[in-house]
Amino acid sequence: MTRTVARWALALALGAIGVLHFVQTRGFRVVVPEWATRLSRLDKETIVLASGAVEIALAAGLLALPRERRRMGWATAAFFAAVFPGNVHQWRTRRSTPGLDTDARRFGRLFLQPLLIVWALWATASSARSQARR
Repeated sequence: MTRTVARWALALALGAIGVLHFVQTRGFRVVVPEWATRLSRLDKETIVLASGAVEIALAAGLLALPRERRRMGWATAAFFAAVFPGNVHQWRTRRSTPGLDTDARRFGRLFLQPLLIVWALWATASSARSQARR
């Protein structure tokens, strides 16, 4: 039951943040490092929109694909790892976004990313009880 609540909470958070990527693209563009635009050959706005779409898709997958729960957890964890350089970029360049408007908050945000990775993996793992029933 606890993992189910954690998975739903993660999905709702991902979905909400994903929607914000479409509503407030300007605020998220400061997080995109210059090298990401060169490497992907996409502009910052497109990267923001794409990452928002991925977040919404992951949220939907976490809820709608119960047989793929474990894979969705790994995909979500991989996404959180992939966007971590953007968090580092924001901290190093001292660029503010809503809620991350001080050096301390931007630095603290760096420690949230590993927790999100653990959350995604834990919330989608099979419990010992469900494995025993198999």
